[in-house]
Amino acid sequence: MEIIDIKTSKSYPVYVGQGAIEALPEFINRYSQISRILLITDEKVAGIHLHRVKEMVEKTGKPVEVCIVPEGEHAKTFEVFYQCQSFALAHNLNRKSLVLALGGGAVGDLAGFVASTFMRGIPFIQLPTTLLAHDSAVGGKVAINHPEGKNMIGVFYQPDAVFYDLDFLKTLPEKELRSGFAEVIKHALIDDSDFYQWLITNIKNLNSITDEQYLTIVKRGIEVKAAIVAADEREEGVRAYLNFGHTLGHAIEAAMGYGNFTHGESILIGTVFALNLSLKKQDFPFNLAEFVQWVQSLGYQTNIPETLQKQTLLSNMKKDKKTISEQITFVLLAKLGKPYLTEVDDRTVMGELKRQ
Repeated sequence: MEIIDIKTSKSYPVYVGQGAIEALPEFINRYSQISRILLITDEKVAGIHLHRVKEMVEKTGKPVEVCIVPEGEHAKTFEVFYQCQSFALAHNLNRKSLVLALGGGAVGDLAGFVASTFMRGIPFIQLPTTLLAHDSAVGGKVAINHPEGKNMIGVFYQPDAVFYDLDFLKTLPEKELRSGFAEVIKHALIDDSDFYQWLITNIKNLNSITDEQYLTIVKRGIEVKAAIVAADEREEGVRAYLNFGHTLGHAIEAAMGYGNFTHGESILIGTVFALNLSLKKQDFPFNLAEFVQWVQSLGYQTNIPETLQKQTLLSNMKKDKKTISEQITFVLLAKLGKPYLTEVDDRTVMGELKRQ
């Protein structure tokens, strides 16, 4: 098992490896002040992993309450957030309680936001079960969605630890693997050209990734994110680079309806869009045709869904949190591993949208 130290305003460990969840009870018991534990998970994960994890947490000897929420982005609503708060109050949680987030990125976002606001903030621990959550579980962004935009209601609130048990990934369907692997690709593109070359050389089928490859993928992805978050915890500068591909990606998610198109599938389309813009603005050696062929061979769609109106996507992108003027702010690449922020005018954006 590997341990990665995240250094922000609050430092904490990320445990990564097969069987990592087994170290959880000892970690919790270091917190002698913890009185009760609230485990938040979704309907699907509960049927697969809840029994094992609950049994593990019960070894602490502390009372454990389980709150089950809807699957995916359907969990990230004000109604579900309110239900979780009501559940916590009904089961006598207090300021000495602990929240565990068992699930993918959506459960982590929701549970973290619940923890950050319950009695003005109690500790929480991320227990990711998806490949996508290697990105979302680290860095302290927690939020719920608004119909007008993804993650519009939230805070920066760091977990006390992350336990990333790679055994959980063995139960993921290919669609969820694709969703998470899109963020792995992003980390490579914005930070590490050698990692990108390793990915494109070694990963040919998402269903045949080995345990050793998973460890490499997850560990390197977390290291990339950890370094950026350490430099800019509250996204006042370089942390925005982690949104490469997300400007259009989030717009597609909103237009399709949250939960109808996975986060990673949306982000991958946004990534191709951002790479196209990058190559138009900067001349650097990147084989976009090879990239598109590679991701299509992994099962990704690379074009904007035909049902979506380009004007709707433009309007959605203008609501992106990076955008502070009338023009849309994009993360682009000056070269592989060298991202930058720039504003792009509507005419250029629409022209590129029509070519997708």
